[in-house]
Amino acid sequence: MLVSPSLPPQTSEADTALPVSLDAFLAGIGPRAFRFAEAGLRHRDDALDAVQDSMLRMLAYRGKPAAEWSPLFWSILRRRVVDLQRRRSFRLRFWRSSDESADDHDIDWADGGPGPAQAHEQREQYTRLVQALRALPARQREAFTLRVLQQLDGATTAAAMGCSEGAVKTHLSRARQALQDHLEIAL
Repeated sequence: MLVSPSLPPQTSEADTALPVSLDAFLAGIGPRAFRFAEAGLRHRDDALDAVQDSMLRMLAYRGKPAAEWSPLFWSILRRRVVDLQRRRSFRLRFWRSSDESADDHDIDWADGGPGPAQAHEQREQYTRLVQALRALPARQREAFTLRVLQQLDGATTAAAMGCSEGAVKTHLSRARQALQDHLEIAL
């Protein structure tokens, strides 16, 4: 491979160094493996157990070439996650009494937070608000930020801005009107 003095040397997949030992490999892959397991199991302790079990099983393959460790580890971890998911669903069904209907006592594993569409809409609304605030004159922006966003009272806001409470009310009123006009146009 020719190396130009002006360009950095190019490395291919074959040129990247393989881990020296299985311990180094497992130390390097641990955080990514935990995130993978936690996403599949949705429970921190179960994810830690799955990663630990997978790492222990990898010790049996210490004699394999280092190039085979990564795919082998991920397949072991994936199977362990699937096993834990199956056991959890069986255990939950097993402990439910026979006179209970399945719909009444199912555990809801869904996240109570906003969904992707709702989170996207909230980010867009926040972006529009920030743009509208940047468009305000400095005194109006200060009054709105201190009084509304920081929830300071009128006297504290006036002291912070170095003006009277009446001036704060005027700046705040004008800021609210300008924000309302700007945000109605943006929609």
